[in-house]
Amino acid sequence: MPTYRDEAVVLRTHKLGEADRIVTMLSRRHGKVRAVAKGVRRTSSKFGARLEPFMVVDVQLYAGRSLDIVQQVESLGSYGADIAGDYDRYTAASAMVEAADRLNENEANPDHFYLLVGALRSLSRGEHADGATMSSYLLRAMSLAGWAPALGDCARCGSPGPHDAFVSQLGGTVCARCAPAGSPRIDARTLELLRALLAGDWAVVDAAAERELAAASGLVSAYVQWHLERGLRALSHVGGKR
Repeated sequence: MPTYRDEAVVLRTHKLGEADRIVTMLSRRHGKVRAVAKGVRRTSSKFGARLEPFMVVDVQLYAGRSLDIVQQVESLGSYGADIAGDYDRYTAASAMVEAADRLNENEANPDHFYLLVGALRSLSRGEHADGATMSSYLLRAMSLAGWAPALGDCARCGSPGPHDAFVSQLGGTVCARCAPAGSPRIDARTLELLRALLAGDWAVVDAAAERELAAASGLVSAYVQWHLERGLRALSHVGGKR
């Protein structure tokens, strides 16, 4: 079987035997890849540290029947240490890579790869609020997967917006006629923030107050949890105590 090379983000790892790991990666050209990295848990391993979550690598793999085998690894983006050293960044990044894992079961989509790389790089550098970076990534990743929330016209009947009810189960904002009783209401500022997060309009996002970002991020989390059915386990730790 042939070898192949690709750029990839390490999503998660699992121990295998006494010295090996199974590494799950999101690659640019081959989509999600699961591969065995032999001997990486030994202190003498040349590339064990390069195959930690949140790292971006250039990797050469041998195509196996069920699991590929890592042959060579070169670091392209060493974001793991900067992220793992900060609790808020770590929990945000964990939710992001978990979403990437769940949303990329099928064919490769380079846009998913580039979106995740950009978000992890920004998070590691502290360019924006950690929760905002995570929420923007989640909204944009959901959009790439075909689940963009409606933030203008009614998600159910299509009546022109803006509307002030947000119902995750119905796909976003809905009009007064379609909104179930007791639906959460959002103000114009929160709706503006959701649109900015989806568009990556950081001038708007960075100018928002912390409580405004928290309100928008809460809606993003609820929307993602509903549409991914099993939800994201890492989201339960976001914003938790250190």
